[in-house]
Amino acid sequence: QAQLVESGGGLVQPGGSLRLSCAHSGLTSDYYGIGWFRQAPGKEREGVAYIGFTGSTGEYSDSVKGRFTVSTDNARNTVNLQMNSLKPEDTAVYYCAATNRLAHWYIDIFYNYWGQGTQVTVSS
Repeated sequence: QAQLVESGGGLVQPGGSLRLSCAHSGLTSDYYGIGWFRQAPGKEREGVAYIGFTGSTGEYSDSVKGRFTVSTDNARNTVNLQMNSLKPEDTAVYYCAATNRLAHWYIDIFYNYWGQGTQVTVSS
């Protein structure tokens, strides 16, 4: 059974940075990559970034492009999300998830395994 565990959330001031990590295990070879999603209170879950296990570049939503960077460390079975220039509107629970589809990375129903989530709060 696959497992994903997020870490690295917390409280940060506007303009600050946080690094989230997603440790994954048990994924079979038909899984292509990891997506990061977030959900703020009263809002729908939003895809923010994706990276394939064999890719060097990530995909990003317009709301985080230029501020967030996703990377993969296949030797450690870890995917990281570096978040810079954080804004109050980035406040949400952040989830990582694994998909065995190549297209439409931002659609959450295409992901089969999810972590438990980690809270990110951006506030002064």
